Amino acid sequence: MDGQPRKTLPRMDESLLTHLPPFSKLDKRQIRIILDQASSQRYETGIAVFEEGGPAERFYMLLDGYVRVVRITATGEQVTTLHIPAGQLIGIAKAIGRDTYPATALTATESLALSWPTRLWDTFVSEYDGFATETYRILGQRVGEMNNRIVEMATQQVEQRVANALLRLIHQTGRKVPEGIEIDFPITRQDLSELTATTLHTVSRLLSRWEKEGLVQSKRKRIMVRDSHALVVLSQA
Repeated sequence: MDGQPRKTLPRMDESLLTHLPPFSKLDKRQIRIILDQASSQRYETGIAVFEEGGPAERFYMLLDGYVRVVRITATGEQVTTLHIPAGQLIGIAKAIGRDTYPATALTATESLALSWPTRLWDTFVSEYDGFATETYRILGQRVGEMNNRIVEMATQQVEQRVANALLRLIHQTGRKVPEGIEIDFPITRQDLSELTATTLHTVSRLLSRWEKEGLVQSKRKRIMVRDSHALVVLSQA
């Protein structure tokens, strides 16, 4: 568990959930019941919402911020497997038949999440229309993304993998700015090296070269893609 005190807010507004797909088919009465059973927690950047191997006592809806899903290898190395934006469920170990969390969720920015005891999972699945469908759709997307990355690591050169990782990030979390599309949370070159199973030196060398060529801009934990078409070409080379 993260060890931080949770704050229960019994009268949170229903609008917090009505626009989110797992709950969008529900009426206000149902959402009121769901919110009255929820706890709310704010997290600073870099905090573990839950940790790999810990008992899956709660599941979460990320309302604001971004989360990095991290695994620890047998040799003790940290590997980032996914980035998850606001509006998605996390900590859904129950959906894959586990009673412990399969990975650690670290906040990439200040974040806000609702959570519920795992004992309520079966009730949500059976009683709330759309909850199960959306949960397994999200789960399928995450599994698909991880499978794609496995194929990339087995078949692609480093330059292709890094280009694909940047394209995924701007597709999932990109924010349009005058000069291009910025990844909307702090990401370091070390983070990018973990995502692409390569070294920090290699990622730094690639980004420096792409900056000179006008493809990206990288500074202060922020990466902006200036020429996404050129990255698409590189990713398919």
